[in-house]
Amino acid sequence: MGRKKHKDDESGAHPVGVGVGAASGAATGAVVGSAGGPVGTAVGALVGGVTGGLAGKGVAEAINPKFEDEYWRETYAARNYVREGEDYETFAPAYRYGWESYSLYPRKRFDEVEPELRRGWEKSEGKAALAWERAREAARDAWSRVERAFKRDYR
Repeated sequence: MGRKKHKDDESGAHPVGVGVGAASGAATGAVVGSAGGPVGTAVGALVGGVTGGLAGKGVAEAINPKFEDEYWRETYAARNYVREGEDYETFAPAYRYGWESYSLYPRKRFDEVEPELRRGWEKSEGKAALAWERAREAARDAWSRVERAFKRDYR
């Protein structure tokens, strides 16, 4: 019995991973290429953008949003940062932010990029329901879960 294919299971269904991977790759490529002057900067940005986009897409495609959402929906209430009576929907955006953000920085620890994540959260619509001080731990949990899965899979 095969499982029904969900639209999020399809290849190419993760534009966030591709877009952010491309942006970070382009920035890195531009810096490296700048040694070759303005043309080197442009070429470096182009090559870095393509490479970063593919890397971000690969990580994002390995993360199944449906499975992550189901996991956190079933386990969120046991977390020490969840107050009695708070429902899953309060934390769902923070969990999603954590697992999606991992694909932006797959080789970094949460603490290394936390200031950037905070800025992104505070600019997002998710902040209305949950301030970063409370969302941080949920985002960290989701990030860490995905990070552990990738480290286990690559050993």
